Amino acid sequence: MTVSRKMSSLGTESAFEMLAKARALEAQGRDIIHLEIGEPDFDTPAHIVDEGVAALRDGYTHYGPTAGLPELRETIARNVGETRGVSVSPDQIVVTPGAKPIMFYTIMTMAQRGVEVIYPNPGFPIFESMIRFCGARAVPMPLLSENGFHPDLDALEASITDRTRLMVVNSPGNPTGANLSRRELEAIASFVRDRDDLYVLSDEIYKDIIYDGEHNSIASLPGMAERTVILDGFSKSYAMTGWRLGYGVFPDPLREHILKLSANSVSCAASFSQRAAIKALDGPQDGVTDMVAEFRQRRQIIARGLREIPGVECPEPEGAFYAFPNISGTGMSSQEFENRALNEAGVALLSGEAFGVYGKGCVRLSYANSQENLKRALERLKEMVVGAR
Repeated sequence: MTVSRKMSSLGTESAFEMLAKARALEAQGRDIIHLEIGEPDFDTPAHIVDEGVAALRDGYTHYGPTAGLPELRETIARNVGETRGVSVSPDQIVVTPGAKPIMFYTIMTMAQRGVEVIYPNPGFPIFESMIRFCGARAVPMPLLSENGFHPDLDALEASITDRTRLMVVNSPGNPTGANLSRRELEAIASFVRDRDDLYVLSDEIYKDIIYDGEHNSIASLPGMAERTVILDGFSKSYAMTGWRLGYGVFPDPLREHILKLSANSVSCAASFSQRAAIKALDGPQDGVTDMVAEFRQRRQIIARGLREIPGVECPEPEGAFYAFPNISGTGMSSQEFENRALNEAGVALLSGEAFGVYGKGCVRLSYANSQENLKRALERLKEMVVGAR
């Protein structure tokens, strides 16, 4: 079969590859502790499930508008105003099956040969994958462990050229857990406002899972609402990964292009999921609060436990539910650590280089697992490292 040469530039998300490897070992009788997948290990809150079931029974089983149900877009617009202090119209919102299409559509609309896109590295791998797929030049925003995985603002400003059309910001970030301060976002906003044709894709999917500081959206800063695409969804905050529902808030010039891409690819998001999402935003928020409180305890367990392993350095994650320790002191590469963790220790985690070249020397562990399993995993990893010395 002859396939398009563009396919060779398209990457993947290694978490799902590792999940498949881990499950294959489990099928052979191995006990594997899963710290590879970025998915809350909580059930969707009951009131959201009940609304989804009621929507199915009420006939929300047909196509809806490509942009999303009007009542959901109105709810999202109100929520964005409440959580970011940004006044947006429901007409600026496009609802999609999961949040990844917002990445796809934004990058596909703005990236092409001759264009440069700045993206976080280490960062969510789909950013770099899609930039290269669209033929644009992927320019990394290095996030280094010695800086607490926060950007060097002087270096970031220097990386912007007259060909830069899009900058991706992810806070709190995957895989690092770093949460950008308002001061950092103000600096980034000043770089963007200095250019006539530069926009920001602000990935805010982890905005509700923060332990240190508070969430700040770059869209809330002066002059930035019309230069920012907000990416968000329901998977992380409400443990709704399987419901496949995300959304983007777009400046007016972009929305018509995004709708064309959505109509040509997914048609629309599931109507019953959208009805459940209204209840998620307007209903009780106890589930979110309780989940974050539990993640806070797990964060302490995993960060402390990792620092007790010889040769491992681990900053305290500021948000999301990932630890991104530097394991260079163990004498292993990131890939070797990943392989030995799975095959020797029975712990599924990810090499830092799966998130970009600047992830070298690190690994990512998702602490979306029980406290008991986290403690077991830490014991196994410590035994593995000590035994290798």
